[in-house]
Amino acid sequence: MSDSQSHDTTGGTDAEPTGGDPDVVTDGGSNEDVDYLDVEINLLRPSTGFMRDHLKLIWGSFIAWVIVTWGPVTATWLATDAMTSASIIGFPAHYFTVAFLAPTGSLVLAAIYANRRDKLDEKYGIGSQSTAETPSGAEEAAATDGGVAE
Repeated sequence: MSDSQSHDTTGGTDAEPTGGDPDVVTDGGSNEDVDYLDVEINLLRPSTGFMRDHLKLIWGSFIAWVIVTWGPVTATWLATDAMTSASIIGFPAHYFTVAFLAPTGSLVLAAIYANRRDKLDEKYGIGSQSTAETPSGAEEAAATDGGVAE
């Protein structure tokens, strides 16, 4: 499969950086036909820098999510008297932390993950822009683009 429009390269091999930081080497984005069902992927020892950095982000986010989501529940279970007798904004501490802080914390963590993933994609030159060809004439316009001006 050969698609010369899918990647902006600097004319090098897959091991060379492609823009941005000269010390960053991507996994290549090569156009080789790879049967990924036959390739062994080790999640504990990823083969590329992008995969290593992404797994660090995923595991860090997962650990933070477990603490934010299950921390209040665990604190209520371990210190029931303290959590039920304390008050936050007029609510018992166990109710406020489980009903408000845990879900809000999960949303904040999702936003942080998305932001850091965007930075990681930018670092490794992975773009979200589509290189698909766009319609060139009015007769090829799609109904989703608002129609054709007549």
